[in-house]
Amino acid sequence: MSAPFLPHVDAGPGLDDLLRDGGLHNVFQPFIDLDSGAVIAYEALLRGPAGTRWASPMALIEAARETGRLADLEHASLRASLAGAATSSDGQAVTLFVNLEPRTLTHHLDVVLDALSARAEHVQVVVEITERALAADLAGVLAGAERLRAAGCAIALDDVGAEPASLAFIPLLRPEVVKLDLRLLRTVKDPATVTVAGAVQAYAEQSGAEVVAEGIETPEDLTRALVLGATLGQGWLWSRGERRLSRTSFVPERFTARSIGPGLRATPYELIGCQRRVRRAPKHLLIPLSKTLEMTARQAAVPPIVLAAFEHARFFRPSTVRDFTELAATLPFVGALGVDMPARPAPGVRGVALSPLDPLASEWTVVVLGAHTCGALVARDLGDTGADGDREFEFVVSYDRALVTAAAQSLAGRLTAD
Repeated sequence: MSAPFLPHVDAGPGLDDLLRDGGLHNVFQPFIDLDSGAVIAYEALLRGPAGTRWASPMALIEAARETGRLADLEHASLRASLAGAATSSDGQAVTLFVNLEPRTLTHHLDVVLDALSARAEHVQVVVEITERALAADLAGVLAGAERLRAAGCAIALDDVGAEPASLAFIPLLRPEVVKLDLRLLRTVKDPATVTVAGAVQAYAEQSGAEVVAEGIETPEDLTRALVLGATLGQGWLWSRGERRLSRTSFVPERFTARSIGPGLRATPYELIGCQRRVRRAPKHLLIPLSKTLEMTARQAAVPPIVLAAFEHARFFRPSTVRDFTELAATLPFVGALGVDMPARPAPGVRGVALSPLDPLASEWTVVVLGAHTCGALVARDLGDTGADGDREFEFVVSYDRALVTAAAQSLAGRLTAD
């Protein structure tokens, strides 16, 4: 039997040559407003020389990752996409989506900001990151996203729904755009897909975020996208990607960067204590409030995250270890912070050791935050030296989503990479 015919693929230039000589380019795929049918943005899709091993963007990314050149590839790709959009739009204002690998966001963001600083004034940028980045380095992603917003870039969270458990992270990052994983379009009758879509729509209604359905290839897909709550669509029904941009309807306010505010720098008590009436009570009366929040997290239809600060690791007692082990077995993320807190204070629980000088070290906080669930107990130690259960705290309990989200962001901003 003769060997099957295989098309010849030129080895092409080396990766170093591509990066040095500008051999990369981008094609641009439109975003369609599903109500009006207008093109209102484009995504830049990386490409290498056709007919070579670098024609696939995945080959480029894998080679760059293996050789430690990922940041260099991202820089070259960004410069190529921004320059291409600036010139091919003929000076007309345009919104451009660009992709960023998670590690570049958290470890080499200066490279990205350098490329962005050279963009033309008429190019508005939205930076896409994948949801898989959030659990790995939540604090790094939040800090990086804030620096990008300060540079005028909105944030798009890509592949949402690929791991339904990660829905709990969306309120923390507060992306301006949520991109549904393209597989959801093929499983629109599946209850799990409906649950994901409902969680995203709840977030979009509360935050004003845009929802994008990817992979729309047929009119039937378009109908499915509308059922999933999408406001924007992408896919071969309209274009597989072109080297030049066509005229767009520029609507910059739909992609305006919105900072998450001071939450990453303050403490939960600083954020909530000034917004709500503060009460006083001994610790033994506050413990049932904490237990109720934990129970709410366990019973939620869409699992939330739980973050808690315990002042010091000595207050993370054996009973707490049992409770948090149970939470971590079913929730997407459980974190515990405190002075001398070990990295794994309980199975599945992410621990963070606080500095004794951190104001959070004098606070006891339990936060539950998810797609449909939110609640926080925020308490400040008044310095009593008696029995632990009798120690007095100033406290606030809140179910206000904005305040609970800010408290969660405050704790998440102190988490270290796993």
